[in-house]
Amino acid sequence: MSEKGGDDSGLRGRTVSVYCASSKSCDPEYHDVARNLGGLLASLGAKIVYGGGKAGSMGALAEGALAAGGHVVGVIPRFMLDLEWGHGGLAELHVVEDMRTRKHEMLTRASAVIALAGGCGTLEELFEAITLKRLGLFLGPIVIVNTRGYYDPLLKMLEDSVSERFMDDRHRDMWQFVATPAEVPAAILSAVHWTEDHRRLAVR
Repeated sequence: MSEKGGDDSGLRGRTVSVYCASSKSCDPEYHDVARNLGGLLASLGAKIVYGGGKAGSMGALAEGALAAGGHVVGVIPRFMLDLEWGHGGLAELHVVEDMRTRKHEMLTRASAVIALAGGCGTLEELFEAITLKRLGLFLGPIVIVNTRGYYDPLLKMLEDSVSERFMDDRHRDMWQFVATPAEVPAAILSAVHWTEDHRRLAVR
């Protein structure tokens, strides 16, 4: 069932949405991972869409990509821009009216989603992407970077949702867990091909 994309050059020209946190208080390793991911995606020619912030993992992601010559697009709600949370050095910064519009624009622009460690906002974005993929409304790869084992409980919860038959066994193909940013490109390119036909699994 897997549809292989070959080497990492298959990311060139693709738009990838990255969900991550703005916290400056978390372990610095999370910021390092975000910075490394930004640099890696930029070096492979991928365009990055993210939440437009300048702090925490958000800022580190953008800085890593910009340092590597990448094209970074931010999508930020107006109230966050008014609070001066926006990153001033992006190629594009799209100002939207609310959080719902931000999520919609980030996902509709993307051909793949990457989730780094984060709080409730990151989790909400990730679960919306998984939900829409289950319904055949988003078809791209979803890659979860499990830094410091942060997402171990989420992996168990998703597995439990399958074993308890709230989801089909084949729904496991909707996401991939990786340990490091270096594994992200291969995960995107090797993701199981997903189509609208998978929508029928949503009510099994």
